[in-house]
Amino acid sequence: MDGRRAGLPLVARVILFRAMIVELMKEYRFEAAHHLPRVASGHKCARVHGHSYKVEVFVTGPVDPETGWLIDFGEMDDLWTEKVHSVLDHRMLNDVPGLENSTCEVIAGWLWQVLKPALPALSALRVWETFDSSCTYRGI
Repeated sequence: MDGRRAGLPLVARVILFRAMIVELMKEYRFEAAHHLPRVASGHKCARVHGHSYKVEVFVTGPVDPETGWLIDFGEMDDLWTEKVHSVLDHRMLNDVPGLENSTCEVIAGWLWQVLKPALPALSALRVWETFDSSCTYRGI
């Protein structure tokens, strides 16, 4: 907290934090293979290939005046490890229920369904399939 705010009475700091809505982003990665079964037979993505996926998980909400944060990044890490990394990393995505046609868009929607119930502040997901190709999903 900067010097101007540190000198504020507790009540003023609480009001300041209650008015603070923030967006946090945490970046994660996983490696996986897949193929796209619904593309033309000659399309390069019809063949099995792999990606080093990068996923940006965004949460939005008010800063808790007691803790000074929206969420503990460690909680996000634990959730990612349990719900996503353990299921997708070094796997054939087509074998994961719901990812039979594992396009970047479908992966983003799947991630939303998996993470949102345990992470109510989830506001967006960005899935990077390659260094220059991504899909951003903001839920329904």
